[in-house]
Amino acid sequence: MPGSDGIALSWRKSSASASGDCVEVAAGDNYVLLRDSKVRNSHVLGFASAEWRAFLSDTHSGKYDTGTLKNRPGAG
Repeated sequence: MPGSDGIALSWRKSSASASGDCVEVAAGDNYVLLRDSKVRNSHVLGFASAEWRAFLSDTHSGKYDTGTLKNRPGAG
């Protein structure tokens, strides 16, 4: 896993986190890591950079907005 080779990771927290408890993200050249800021020594999710960019693009476009999801075929 990136970071286990002794290279320090730079974790960033969302600026929209009012309470300070949020997810944190660390990025390398070809990967993005995601963790819970309240449980930093717990599990870390890893994504290829292209996957992360696609997720952010979909999020910014509103693809995952609640109203959009309710209107999708098969949504319950």
